[in-house]
Amino acid sequence: MAHLRLGDTAPDFTADTTEGTIHFHEWLGDSWGILFSHPGDYTPVCTTELGTVANYHGEFKKRNVKPIAISVDGVKDHLDWIKDINETQNTTVDYPIIGDEDRKVSELYDMIHPNASEKATVRSVFVIGPDKKIKLTITYPPSTGRNFDEILRVIDSLQLTAYHKVATPANWKDGEDCVISPSVSNEQIPEFFPKGHTEIKPYLRMTPQPNK
Repeated sequence: MAHLRLGDTAPDFTADTTEGTIHFHEWLGDSWGILFSHPGDYTPVCTTELGTVANYHGEFKKRNVKPIAISVDGVKDHLDWIKDINETQNTTVDYPIIGDEDRKVSELYDMIHPNASEKATVRSVFVIGPDKKIKLTITYPPSTGRNFDEILRVIDSLQLTAYHKVATPANWKDGEDCVISPSVSNEQIPEFFPKGHTEIKPYLRMTPQPNK
């Protein structure tokens, strides 16, 4: 059983999906990816979640993120269920859903937690960078639907901090001030952060978001 940690390479796989057979790393290409599992087709919370992801199409595209869903149901069930998602959530599902009846991918990513549910995948989330490394993992129980606004917020932070020497404070949202990384000396601040900074403590230095 895989125990995937931050910074690990996301396991590659080949799988049948609602959009044909994909080779995961090849499908990701130079994009960021969000791989998320749901406990089952024709279930109420999952219907709202997959509809929400479809409705957030523009937000994911803006961030160069490709979503892909998975459950241990087959592709035929997924295709039938998509009609219900589109109807009830007033959307068009336009991303692939992996059919994983043999649990190959679910077990590769440790998405089945027997103490929560013997048969179904829990609500796992993996955010994967263009380098194919795992940048974020979140695991929700089957009974709790995900907050995709939070997942977008984390992606904003991941993309910002990947390219700038900053971290993001508690409850940070895109556009707000950031924390200057401890690796940056006070002498280097003008070079990296020409917008200026505020020193609250020697170890807590704030600066306007550098890419805004």
